[in-house]
Amino acid sequence: MFLNASGDGYLDALPGIRRKTLSHGARTLMVEFRLQAGHPLPVHQHPQEQTGYLVSGRLRLTIGAETHDVGPGDSWSIPGGVPHGAEVLENAVAVEVFAPAREDYLP
Repeated sequence: MFLNASGDGYLDALPGIRRKTLSHGARTLMVEFRLQAGHPLPVHQHPQEQTGYLVSGRLRLTIGAETHDVGPGDSWSIPGGVPHGAEVLENAVAVEVFAPAREDYLP
């Protein structure tokens, strides 16, 4: 699968948080998140492993019992089933890969 860059396809996930499925295969799915400062990503969990990269902005990311301040170029990996959430400290863009693919994020 190959997709050209486009400003289309963003969906509101939560207030101040938009997501766009970029590309996906049989076992993985890549998503871009655009997050507005001051809009939290509540603690949640799902069975998929989640690996992310912060393109821009700043987050305070909590994975299980650990909290880290995250800046551009930082990355993380969250095992499936582990509670996680974030405070959005500055407007941010993150790219994350889910394995297996999240069916609820398929276009």
